[in-house]
Amino acid sequence: MRLHSLRITAFGPFAGTETVDFDALSADGLFLLHGATGAGKTSVLDAVCFALYGEVPGSRPRSRLRSDHAAAADRTEVVLELTLGGRRLEITRSPEQERVKKRGSGTTVDRPQTLLREWTAADGWTASSRSHQEIGAELQLLLGMSREQFCQVVLLPQGEFARFLHAGALDRAELLGRLFDTARFGQVEAWLTERRQQAEKACQAVQGQISARLERMREAAGPAARAVASETAGAADEEALTWAALLREQLRARLDVAESGRALAAERRDAAARRARQVEVLAERQQRHRRAERLLAELRANADVQRQASERLDRAQRADAVVPLLRLHAEAADTARRTAHAEQQCRARLPRELGAADADALAEAERRAREELGGLRALLAAEEQYHGNELLLGRLEREREDAEALRADAAAWLGGWPAARQRVASALDAAKTAAARDGQLTARLDEALRRAGAADRRDLLTERLAELEPRGASLRSAANDAHEAWLELRERRLLGMAAELAAELAAGAACPVCGSAEHPAPAAAGPDRVTPEQEQQAERRYREATRTAEQLAEELQELRGQAAGLAVEAGGEPASTLRAAAEKLAVEQAAASREAAAGVRAQEESDRLEREHAARTKAAGAAAQLVSALTARLEALEEQQDELAAGLRRGRAGADSVPARLAQVGPLADRLAEASDAVRAALGAAEALRRAEQQARAAAERERFPDLAAASEAALPPGRLAGLRAQVEQYRAELARAEAELADEAVAAAARLPFADPARDHAVLDRADAALRDAHATAQGVRERCAALDRLSTGLADEVRRLEPLAAEHARVAGLASLATGTSRSNELRMSLETYVLAARLEQVAAAAGARLEVMSQGRYTLAHSDARTRGAGRSGLGLTVLDAWTGRHRDTATLSGGESFFASLALALGLADVVTDEAGGMPLDTLFVDEGFGSLDEDTLEDVMDVLDRLRERDRSVGIVSHVSDLRGRIPSQLQVRKGRNGSTLRRLGGGAGTH
Repeated sequence: MRLHSLRITAFGPFAGTETVDFDALSADGLFLLHGATGAGKTSVLDAVCFALYGEVPGSRPRSRLRSDHAAAADRTEVVLELTLGGRRLEITRSPEQERVKKRGSGTTVDRPQTLLREWTAADGWTASSRSHQEIGAELQLLLGMSREQFCQVVLLPQGEFARFLHAGALDRAELLGRLFDTARFGQVEAWLTERRQQAEKACQAVQGQISARLERMREAAGPAARAVASETAGAADEEALTWAALLREQLRARLDVAESGRALAAERRDAAARRARQVEVLAERQQRHRRAERLLAELRANADVQRQASERLDRAQRADAVVPLLRLHAEAADTARRTAHAEQQCRARLPRELGAADADALAEAERRAREELGGLRALLAAEEQYHGNELLLGRLEREREDAEALRADAAAWLGGWPAARQRVASALDAAKTAAARDGQLTARLDEALRRAGAADRRDLLTERLAELEPRGASLRSAANDAHEAWLELRERRLLGMAAELAAELAAGAACPVCGSAEHPAPAAAGPDRVTPEQEQQAERRYREATRTAEQLAEELQELRGQAAGLAVEAGGEPASTLRAAAEKLAVEQAAASREAAAGVRAQEESDRLEREHAARTKAAGAAAQLVSALTARLEALEEQQDELAAGLRRGRAGADSVPARLAQVGPLADRLAEASDAVRAALGAAEALRRAEQQARAAAERERFPDLAAASEAALPPGRLAGLRAQVEQYRAELARAEAELADEAVAAAARLPFADPARDHAVLDRADAALRDAHATAQGVRERCAALDRLSTGLADEVRRLEPLAAEHARVAGLASLATGTSRSNELRMSLETYVLAARLEQVAAAAGARLEVMSQGRYTLAHSDARTRGAGRSGLGLTVLDAWTGRHRDTATLSGGESFFASLALALGLADVVTDEAGGMPLDTLFVDEGFGSLDEDTLEDVMDVLDRLRERDRSVGIVSHVSDLRGRIPSQLQVRKGRNGSTLRRLGGGAGTH
């Protein structure tokens, strides 16, 4: 990963827009980020982290990312350009923030935004995605590390690794667990513990079910359970199954005894039931004989009353045949009275001359009234048409007056048409001449403006060439000087190469030139020794000067070609002369254009007059035709009105209107119809009364009644008649039943026997029933206990079989869980699985950090990993010690001085960065920041630390140091200065070619 540029706006302490050119800063491989305390040095690193992950290091809220000094209209934004995984990317992020509404008053909240672009040689910058989730997933895949890992390995934080160096095992485990994501191993420990608990609960659950089932078997067996040894019932597995089998055998023996007792009780009960049924039959027959004798005596005593009832029933049944005709006679009499009354009322509503008319005369009068009604209804449409024609006559008269006025207006306009046509034709001829002149002047004006513009650009390029040519000569001279200086340094270095090689020799190591392990007389470096870095810097200055001179030479060549082309185009005349000629032509062309524009207006006026002439001519003809048509229609309507008025006068018969006449004739026709119907109804009712009376008298004579009154008196209501009939029939039936009962031989024989008492035999039967029920309940209870015991025994066998694999699983899982959590006796170091993985990672970190610490301490110190057991509940395997080469002893990290703690923690941070990088898939980290306190180092130690940092920039790696130590400013020429002020902080690059950003 290499950073190229960073642009931040309204972010943290920076009120405006600040740009960091990392390519320029890291040209030497090492740069310094310095400034006063609180100026915002760390905020630059926060912006890098926010661009990549959408969050800043630590737990600071995103709502505080916006600068308090920023203007309300400026949007907080971070733009980072970098190369990641071989791809050139640009990331733009904006956090959630308030802004002033574009419309209305108040503020609104802008949602967070993320944009990602990618640079390709073929298409340039192209948008890749706009989704937060897609961009985050893509960047996470390319980076290969989480935000916490990035903050530890790229933005080496100030003070954190000093705390890590002196921390206890728990604190180290927390940091290492975040960086190497070992939580999954802790989850494995938790999973194994949970599985152990689940297996233990499963075993306990089955054992509890076995105990509960044994208790239920004791309850099911009842008293039989006491016959089996109780100590066997509490055992598990095979002994419990044996106890269940003995219990079942005991219950089956009890069931055989109970079944035998139930069979004997059933035989005794059947014999008692047969004797009781025989006694019941004899007692019932004796009782039937006594009841029949009593009933027959009562019926014979009531014989006279029953005979009178039979005679009354006979008269009522004969009168029942006459009753319907009597009812019809009464109804006919009532109808005759009602119809006569209705006839009188209808005749009272008729005119006097029709009051005594018969039905036929009334019907004829109704017919004449109905015919008149039909004629009047036909006249309703004629009357409506008459009124409509009156309105239409008025409207047509107004339309004829409007048409006359339109015809007169059109005739007046057409009279002035010849003069208007002549005037417009003259204006069109003048405009055509002006348009031809305008075209000629426009072509000449374009040519004049083109030459004047070319002359202006020619003069500007001539001035630019005069300015740049001296600078080009100067740059070429500077490039030559840089080349000579580089060659001189290179030659001097070659002359001192023996001393340079001698400086790398070590006792006992082979010489890279001759291969000898002995170095009797190594060359010594002179006072003017040239280092590889000095030669490389001289070469870079030469390459840069040559590139700048060549770029300016190419620019001058291009400018000369452009100036030559413009001189040919301008024609050699001064620019002022060409501008004056163009201005004169512009005035003439504007005048001609105005005259041509007048011609356009004249043409439009001509077209308009032609259209209006055609419209006026057409309107005059249409108006004349309309006047003629309206006149003819008015005359026809007046004739129709005269005919309609005559017919309406005849139909109204003196009434005000046809509806008024309808209101007179309609009710009269209805009254005539009612009177005619009432007269006919009265005549029909009188005839029906006569026939009903004749039929009723004939029926009474057939049923032997002297008159209608006698028949009516003999009749009974249906309810009374049915009751009397039921009474007579019941008497006859009871008499026959009593005589038949006394004639039955079985009943007579039973009456001759002694009195039977069934209560005594029923008591014997009840005692037999009770004994049978007791025996049956005893047998059923034992049978149910046997069935329950069989079911429980089957379940017990299943549970015993199910317990065996659960117990084996619990033993296996418990052993693994205790081993993973460090509680097993076989785990000698009492180290959990996650701690074991962290210890392996810490061992790698210590090895990587020890090499750098040895250089920083001039070979004295080396970091070492320790897996010694700690006291109490502390973790083992996460210990760090320092091996002191001067004493040969391991020292606690707490015994290091302040400066020693600094470069030890820095070495630890760099080692951890290497291990995390390898863990993340070997992603190359070409840009690295060290945010540590260099102020605690003395001059010699600082030199050693800088040597280690110099090695970090090998293989084109750039290292940024964040510090306010003044000594570093003299050692690191490429610098980014952070300056704070009342209106916010700003950034400024210092060093070769520095400038303000």
